[in-house]
Amino acid sequence: MEKKTVLKNYGFLAVMLLAMLTGCLFGQLLPKAAEAVKPLGTVFINMMFCVVVPLVFVSIAGAVANMGSLRRAGKIMGVTVAVFVVTGAIAAVLMFVLMKLVPPVLTPWQEIPAGEIGAHASTSEMLVNFFTVEDFAGLLSRKAMLPLIVFSVLFGFAANMAGGAETAVAKWLSGMTEVMLKFVKIITYYAPVAFFAIFANLVATYGPQIAGAYGRALAVYYPLCLVYVFTAFPLFSRFGGGRRGPGVMLRNIGRPALVSLGTCSSVATIPSNLEAAERSGISRDVAEMVIPLGATMHMDGSCFSCVLKVAFVWGVFGQELRWSSLPAVVTVAVLSSVGMSGVPGGGYIGEYIICSLFFPTQMELAFPILVAIGNLVDPPATMINASGDYVISFIVSRFADGKNWLEKALAKG
Repeated sequence: MEKKTVLKNYGFLAVMLLAMLTGCLFGQLLPKAAEAVKPLGTVFINMMFCVVVPLVFVSIAGAVANMGSLRRAGKIMGVTVAVFVVTGAIAAVLMFVLMKLVPPVLTPWQEIPAGEIGAHASTSEMLVNFFTVEDFAGLLSRKAMLPLIVFSVLFGFAANMAGGAETAVAKWLSGMTEVMLKFVKIITYYAPVAFFAIFANLVATYGPQIAGAYGRALAVYYPLCLVYVFTAFPLFSRFGGGRRGPGVMLRNIGRPALVSLGTCSSVATIPSNLEAAERSGISRDVAEMVIPLGATMHMDGSCFSCVLKVAFVWGVFGQELRWSSLPAVVTVAVLSSVGMSGVPGGGYIGEYIICSLFFPTQMELAFPILVAIGNLVDPPATMINASGDYVISFIVSRFADGKNWLEKALAKG
């Protein structure tokens, strides 16, 4: 590999990593000053969120509109959702087994602070809100990612039926996708400054809690995420891309992983994932459907955290995690995670669902514990969720373009 290629692939990642480490040190030594620089990170996150909504619309709608076959679009979507569910279930089972081997809480808590849960919608209302909004203006918010994706897919199908790639609308969507990706590239130049501020504030805010009562749970969770990245991700890319899949994946996953780790948002990582997919030779229509869908539906890290939360609170209340509860816990982990990873913290709807199903008579006590755990594990969980979207596109490519798709893409250069 030439020196210029190495610098191109890893130089900016090294700068971002250095900014993150410097920020952590700054937050540990000067916590008050770290709080003061927080706005520098917020500016970057806000800019990314402003770009993401139009990018998701034009990329998904454009991918569907420009497809030569609507059957291919349906196949890509069906395989994508199926893979998301399977990998989420695998992650939940792995964490359940680990929680049996290493319980996060050894002694029940004597004093548990109660918290305000607030008003929440009914189950039927939540299902409606997951996929639709009341009017068009509601689609213009990053908090409505699933409704936006549904709208974008249907818009793309309509454009395809109206003439497909030859229509002015399809050409406009493709052009706008290119423009938005260039826009993201401009914003990315500011990322090192933002990541310094973000990680300084994270360490200043959560440092004491990490060393306190939640330390044992985090000592299990963080290493598991690291192991998952270097075992499951290569296996997935090997299955999807063949023998050269893991190498290609590892060369390109760095930037999406760091962006997701810093922003704690799968949505904000969409642009980086799309760039990584393009460099990997993944078909554009596959990437532009899998990655935006994954931002709200692919959440292996959230499945990890869901099982951890249930096991932790059961330990707090002196209850044992039983093998008989495995099916219920895994099912809830997969279903409660859908639609939660689009925004930092997921609006705490996932925590509410867990409380209502497993701790209905102790919600005021369980809810603040679940929220605290969610905040502490959010960075690595989102990293698994978001960077995993790029990895899953390898598997979908195998089913959409054949098992030798990567060899053909690399041969073209």
